Amino acid sequence: MAILVGAQTKAICQGLTGRIGSYYAERAIAYGTNLVAGVRPGKGGTRHLDRPIFDTVAEAMAETGGNASLVFVPPANAADAIVEAIEAEMPLVVCVTERVPVLDMVRVKDALKGTETKLVGPNSQGVLSPGLSKLGVMSTVHERQGRIGIVSRSATLTSEIVAQTSAAGLGQSTTVGIGGDPVHGIGFVDCLELFMKDPGTDGIILIGEIGGSEEVLAADYLKSSGASKPVVALIAGRHAPQEQRMGHAGTITMFGRGDAETKIAALREAGAHIAPNATRVAATMQGALQ
Repeated sequence: MAILVGAQTKAICQGLTGRIGSYYAERAIAYGTNLVAGVRPGKGGTRHLDRPIFDTVAEAMAETGGNASLVFVPPANAADAIVEAIEAEMPLVVCVTERVPVLDMVRVKDALKGTETKLVGPNSQGVLSPGLSKLGVMSTVHERQGRIGIVSRSATLTSEIVAQTSAAGLGQSTTVGIGGDPVHGIGFVDCLELFMKDPGTDGIILIGEIGGSEEVLAADYLKSSGASKPVVALIAGRHAPQEQRMGHAGTITMFGRGDAETKIAALREAGAHIAPNATRVAATMQGALQ
């Protein structure tokens, strides 16, 4: 089993004909992802990577039964692409685009209200269910099918933890990059809920970092819900300076808020197992499972 994507996923790609879209879509197809169509306004009726191209998301869904969209649209137009998918009632939208303007994402969040669409990203590495489906830009060198769910704000740390859990014989059920931007789609709580309900997931690894409130909200959820599966948390940025951006928009602590130690304390109090550093995450999960 897996969450969000799996054998049932029929993906379309918004921006398939572009250079970046072509590059990653070709690798997704090679991995085994069932990519059924592309969307590029003005190019409907053509083909690319041996897939039909449609002018709109609604047309692509009607003709192919697509139930997930992978967005490779430049920052200035990414929000419009996401909103189009939402209005077409696309069940899942994964946006990997970086530097989408914050006010554009506020508009997207408003469009999501009252809908069934789940948005992953933007500024996300995507979603991977090993051996089943890949919607994103993540490496698949070390992934292995298994029973550990991973939800993360950091693409680099996700790759490290995937390699660790595979080497430890645990493997992954699904990995989800929620995105590093301050305004984004589904967050830690949404993914924890999905993993808790997934019969193919035995344990969950949460990879957080400084900035924002995602990790504290996750701690509140774990505390109130009585988690039925072990959760291991790694929070990066313990030694990051205050009020200085670290890498991207989401990783910054302001006036003592969003720091690593506060998040670690909240998660520990909520019952999560805290990995002491990035090299001990898989070992911490092995101990938690036992």
